[in-house]
Parts: sequence; C-alpha cells; structure tokens
Amino acid sequence: MKLRSFVPLLAVTALVCGLFVVSAQEPDDDVRGAFLSTRPKTTSPNATRRRRPPRSVSAGVNINASTTNANAGMSATVNANTRKYSNQNSSTTTGPALGLGYTLFMRDSNGRSLRVEPGHEFHNGDRMRISLEPNTDGYLYVFHTENDGSPEMIYPDARLYAGENWIEAHVPIEVPSSEETDERLRWFAFYGNAGTERLYIVVTREPLPGVPTGNDLVKFCAEKKDNCPWHPLDEVWAQLKEATKAEVRVVTSKTFGQSQTETEKVATTRGLGLDQTAPQPAVIRMNAATNASVLITILDLVHK
Repeated sequence: MKLRSFVPLLAVTALVCGLFVVSAQEPDDDVRGAFLSTRPKTTSPNATRRRRPPRSVSAGVNINASTTNANAGMSATVNANTRKYSNQNSSTTTGPALGLGYTLFMRDSNGRSLRVEPGHEFHNGDRMRISLEPNTDGYLYVFHTENDGSPEMIYPDARLYAGENWIEAHVPIEVPSSEETDERLRWFAFYGNAGTERLYIVVTREPLPGVPTGNDLVKFCAEKKDNCPWHPLDEVWAQLKEATKAEVRVVTSKTFGQSQTETEKVATTRGLGLDQTAPQPAVIRMNAATNASVLITILDLVHK
C-alpha cells in the first residue's frame, strides 16, 4: 500500500480508519459530556488564533532516559531521574483530562466530504482526510509506520509553520488541508498494493524533550535532508509505545454518512474553535487520569 506523501499535506490551521484502542473502558456518555462541555458556547466570527506561546523544553514532559541520536546527527540528553511519559504524572496538572476527538472524511463522487466509520476499508482510488480536535492547549506529534516498520515523525514538519506544533483547545486540525492550492494534495489517495499504515497521534501538555521541533527541526532537516522525516530514538519510541497502555475512555457517535458542515469547514480553515453547536467528533478518546501528561491514539489506515 502507498499513500501519497504525508508530510507536505499537513496543515496547522486544520490533523483514519480502524481505531486501535489500548486498555480502553467501555464507551461512556460521561466522556462525551466532559469533552464537549469544554467547547465554548459560541464562537465569534471575528475570533483569531492566539499567538503561540514560547517553547520551554526544560518544562516539558520528561523521558526516563539519557540518550544520544547518533544516526540523526543530533543529541538529546534527558535527566535519567525524571518520570516517564505517561503514568507517573504531575500532581500539579489542572484542567480536564487530555482528550482527542477525531473524524474520518472520505471524498464522494461529487467531491463532498462524508463521514465514514472507523472500520472502513479503503481501495485504490479512494481519497480521505482526517480532522483532529484536542480538548486542551498543548502540542501535537504524529508518527507513521508501515506494516510495523520503523517509525518516522511526519508532524511537525520543518516546511510548515517553521516546524512548530502548538495546538489550541477545540481548534480542528485537518490532514491534508482542504486549502491546498493543488487539488491533488487535498486528500490522502490510496494506490498500489494492499497494506496497513499506522499513525501514532500524540497529544501532550508540554513539549516532548529529545524530539526536535521549531528551529531545531528546521535546522536538522536543512543539514540532514536524507534523514528527514526525523526518526525517533529507540528509547523515545519504546517509552511512547509504553504510554499507549494508559487507561483511556472512548465513545463513538453514529453520524457516519453525514456531510462535513459549513461550521466545521470555517473553523478548520480559519483556525476558530468549534463551539457547542458544532457536530461532535466521530470518536472521542480521553485519559482516565486527569493528570496524565500524554494521550496517544493509534489509527490504522487499512488498504484492501
């Protein structure tokens, strides 16, 4: 299976198929309520995106390792006495549990964006895109593997917004962007042999140390073009995989077959927050622990 290049299609103003749920409880309407209640009641048409906060990796989510990425030509040294990504969490964290809503849209014969269920199987010629909606401000990372191969980071991208990856609560992220000038780049297109592409979508409250973003990512890709996208350290990847074992609560809506609304389109293209009148995501996932610092969602794109 081959998808047309992920990297140039990403857009910050707007981020699937089979859902892989790890240690998830049964769907619970309390999850839906907790997620949607943090949306604003209404969104002003004159609202603008807030300025991105300054990065502070030293205040980021900690990795329990001290490693050097020799292959990538950069170092990432982290305090060996600090806590791991997921389950030994900060007692000072406030606000709701980390949550992520996502919806899979597929292009129909008329060019409309229709919601399809998570278990949808794709075939040659199919086109789709993903919409992601976090419930808190934070940072977004997306890693890609093909048929359980080695991972690569496809978001953030050094060519987009100077490699930054800050996200805002309830501002949807669309992948690929429907605003691409080239219509061919507005969808993921399936072609070639059957297979499975797996995406690890990582939402964090603070930047992940040892993972280059912003100017570091831009510099790295300029100097090491053959090594971009960036590949995570074995130690970093092992801890991210371990973090998928955290307890997560999941709820799924039954809105499949519906077209993307104008409200969703406007929020995505203008960087506005979705309010409580907007359609809910097809799937909502929230950490069971309110102080968890990382939420990882694994999405399988199945090509038959």
